[in-house]
Amino acid sequence: MGFIKRENKKFEYKPRYYKGDGNPYEFKHRFDEHRTSVGKNKGLKGKFNAAFDEFKNSENGGINSTILIIVIILILVFLFIIDFDLSIFLPKD
Repeated sequence: MGFIKRENKKFEYKPRYYKGDGNPYEFKHRFDEHRTSVGKNKGLKGKFNAAFDEFKNSENGGINSTILIIVIILILVFLFIIDFDLSIFLPKD
């Protein structure tokens, strides 16, 4: 069934008036050269470890406490809405 498999055509188009460096049609994120978690093909565990190390060594220095408090409050509101019984976490007297 070789006639079903097709390969995409590749064109070597160069803009007429472009005088810059590199390919103007190359898609690249602007922060990729600063990140360690982007680049090599790693497994899922390697990606999480690299992202966590990058987060730990960032300029901000770790977890923002305001965001952490907001997330905890939103989780508690969600648990209240679905009528979750929080008494399972308290010791029985």
